[in-house]
Amino acid sequence: MQKTQYDIAVEQFQRAADLMKLDQNVQEILRKPRRILSINFPVKMDDGRILLYQGFRSQHNNALGPYKGGIRYHPNVTIEEVKALSMWMTWKCAVAGIPFGGAKGGVTVNPKLLSKHELERLSRTFFSLISEIVGPFRDIPAPDVYTDSQTMAWFMDEYSKTERNNANAVVTGKPLIIGGSLGRDSATGKGVAVSVEEAARHLKIDLKKATCAIQGWGNVGSFAHMFLEEAGVKVVAVSDSKGGIHKKTGLWFNEVAAYKKKNTSMANLPASENISNEELLELDVDILVPAALEDVITENNARNIKAKLVAEGANGPTTPEADDILFKKGVTLIPDILANSGGVSTSYLEWVQNLQHLWWTAEEVDHRLTAIMKKAFAEVWKTSQEQNVDMRTGAYVYAIGKVRDAMQIRGWV
Repeated sequence: MQKTQYDIAVEQFQRAADLMKLDQNVQEILRKPRRILSINFPVKMDDGRILLYQGFRSQHNNALGPYKGGIRYHPNVTIEEVKALSMWMTWKCAVAGIPFGGAKGGVTVNPKLLSKHELERLSRTFFSLISEIVGPFRDIPAPDVYTDSQTMAWFMDEYSKTERNNANAVVTGKPLIIGGSLGRDSATGKGVAVSVEEAARHLKIDLKKATCAIQGWGNVGSFAHMFLEEAGVKVVAVSDSKGGIHKKTGLWFNEVAAYKKKNTSMANLPASENISNEELLELDVDILVPAALEDVITENNARNIKAKLVAEGANGPTTPEADDILFKKGVTLIPDILANSGGVSTSYLEWVQNLQHLWWTAEEVDHRLTAIMKKAFAEVWKTSQEQNVDMRTGAYVYAIGKVRDAMQIRGWV
């Protein structure tokens, strides 16, 4: 029987818990979300039909602060998936050192099949039904897969109507005009790049001589490409859902962006070789950034990974079995709860600006984000070296320890 994402999340937690000799009472609380809201709700289509959709919100733990996590729209959204993602968000926020707990939500829908009006009705209905458990000091959602700043604007407006005030801090990732933050769009990719730079410094990798392959060229992968290129890294391979391209002399960010915009796919870029997503992972490069789907590095291909450094731009791209193989091979893997925490860190900065009625420049946001990422990396690196474990286990030990301490000081255990 294939493991669910939640099974993997619990297994990762258990590894660290066993290493820490974590109290059994604490383990019992942290293995499961504190609350899961599951709703079935009707949405009227443009042609008059009424379709029923299922949505979820999983709130894992709020010992460190209000729940925080995205809402995704995807036909494969399940309750097991949002449970796993909410747990990962708890650790991600703890690693980043921001005062949030972990949550995640989603609607089982293919948004590409809906008109803009249908999407708006679905969004407003869903958010109105979860409004009783969200709020600026309760649970602050954000964009995720196939949701964006427009979705957040609908959410914020619907909640503001219910509360009868302009509650722009109820969500992050909003349009700038209604309280969004500069730097939010590029934040996750920026965080990946900062993590790579910090790892390279410890591993004595000269980034100006390093090569990189990036699987997934959506928001995270494309901005990671841009920032890594600025750091001097030669990106030689990139891919999207339709496949990838490889060019030994390097793929310039602007070149790929312009070609993809014109052709919708990056295949057949002049002077490049078409490759599959699977082939990209096994290229002879210094740095690998899986920034697409979960479970792409497994026990079946981990032995073929040639990169010295792997930075997880996606959530859950590496299975526990693959973690073990890579660690034994001497590959340094920056886990998702560290590498891609730039998004939630900048969401925190947006939330602070909303609550304090501030407006920070792009430079101020970038400075604060970089400081958060560098501190988080230093703490995880230190923990993994002290415990002689891989960076994922080190990140979990560090994060779980912080959540445990907060639970104890609050009298939960």
